[in-house]
Formats: sequence, C-alpha cells, structure tokens
Amino acid sequence: MEQALAWAALGTGFTFLMTTLGAAAVFLFRGRSSALAQRVFLGFAAGVMIAASVWSLLIPAIERAEDAGQIGWLPAAGGFVIGVAFLMGLHQIIPHLHPGEKHPEGLPSRWERPTLLFTAVTLHNIPEGMSVGLLFAMAGLNGGDPGMLGMAVALALGIGIQNVPEGAAVSLPMLQEGMSAPKAFAMGALSGLAEPVFGVLVVLGATALTPWMPWLLAFSAGAMMYVVVEELIPEAHLGEHSNAGTLAVMVGFLLMMVLDVALG
Repeated sequence: MEQALAWAALGTGFTFLMTTLGAAAVFLFRGRSSALAQRVFLGFAAGVMIAASVWSLLIPAIERAEDAGQIGWLPAAGGFVIGVAFLMGLHQIIPHLHPGEKHPEGLPSRWERPTLLFTAVTLHNIPEGMSVGLLFAMAGLNGGDPGMLGMAVALALGIGIQNVPEGAAVSLPMLQEGMSAPKAFAMGALSGLAEPVFGVLVVLGATALTPWMPWLLAFSAGAMMYVVVEELIPEAHLGEHSNAGTLAVMVGFLLMMVLDVALG
C-alpha cells in the first residue's frame, strides 16, 4: 500500500504541476486569449478524457469484473451511472460559473466571479484525480503488476498533458475578469490541487474498496464523461462548424489511446 500511495502521489503531483504550467499562460497572454485557442484547449481536453474513460477505466472495469466471475458489463454500467449522478449532484449543489457565462450554477451564493470560476474547474479535477489514484492503487494491490502500472502511468501522462491547456483555460478567464496576473496564476494552479487530494484519498481507501474496484473505475469514467458532455464540448462551441475544436478532440483522443496501448 505504501508503494501505491507513493506512486499515486507522484502521478497526481505530476498532473498538478502540469496544471500549474498551463496556468502560467497568464504571463504570456496579457490581453484577451483568442476564441480559437480556447476552442482548441477545451477540445483537446475532451478528447483525452473520452479516451481515458474507455481505455483506462471502463475496459479495465469490465475485465476485472469478469476475472472475479461477475457479469462484466453490470458493474461497468452501474458504476458509470453512479459517477454521472455524483457529478450532476455536485453541480447542482456547489456554486460555480463557467467561462463566458453570465449566470452561475448551483446553490445561490455571494461568491465573487473569480471564486465561482475557480470552483467550476476544481469540479473537473475531482474525477481526474480519482482515476489516476485508482489505477495506481490497482497496480500496488497487484504487487506492482507492470501492465497495470503502465496503464496508470499512461493515464497520468495523458491527464497531465491535457492539464496544460486546462490550466490556461482557468487562469486566462480570471485575467480577463480583471484579476492580476500573479493572482490569476495562483488560482489556476490551486484548481489542480483536487487531483492529488482525491487521488491519495482513493489509494488510502483502496484496501477496503478492493471488491468494488470495477464499480469505482466505472464511477470515475462516468464522472469524467459527464464533465466532457456537460461542459467541455459545449464550451468549445464545437457545434459552430469549428474544425480546429473538432480536430483537437480527435488529437486528444488518439494521444490518450496510443499512450494507454503503448504503456499498458
């Protein structure tokens, strides 16, 4: 377990650092970032998360359930639905505001716009951190199985790469809201802290949750897919005949797929 905990801390620490790197974009773009850049950033993140949900989470969930003598699709489908419901519930409860929107979602609050923007992206990072932590926990509980460890590393790399544009997508709107560049950078970087926190928490509870691992993997997939469909794709305005945004989704999907197959 200590080994899995160390791996998860390193993996989610890497994804956090990549978010921090992306947040540093505020020091390069002093003015308003282009709509094209935002479209590409969000589309790429969506593609990575779709591929990670399938190759890194749902397929392992089905395989692990079948190895345990269960009906493979049952925990995969059940966990997926619960993950969607969980994220949907959080969005209904926690006040947040998506970039470009005028009216916040969630329960009424007196939070200022920068805080609402911060909570919106922090919600995205919860399932990402859980996903990375779960795969490292699986690798640790299976004696450092090279295949599972490779899958965990691939997911951490994929999530980390997409966190660079995601970090920029957090900090740049805050800069546009009138926040100073250092403060916008700090807020963008801190939005990624949810990943190591939830990644480590998942590993700490992994031993007790081992029989439910297929459900947990599918749960993370459902939560990530909710973020993609509810927020990333609409915010990328892919319905506006955006070839750049659409191609960014494809590139993100292919990159994550190749990483998973090559390292898994």
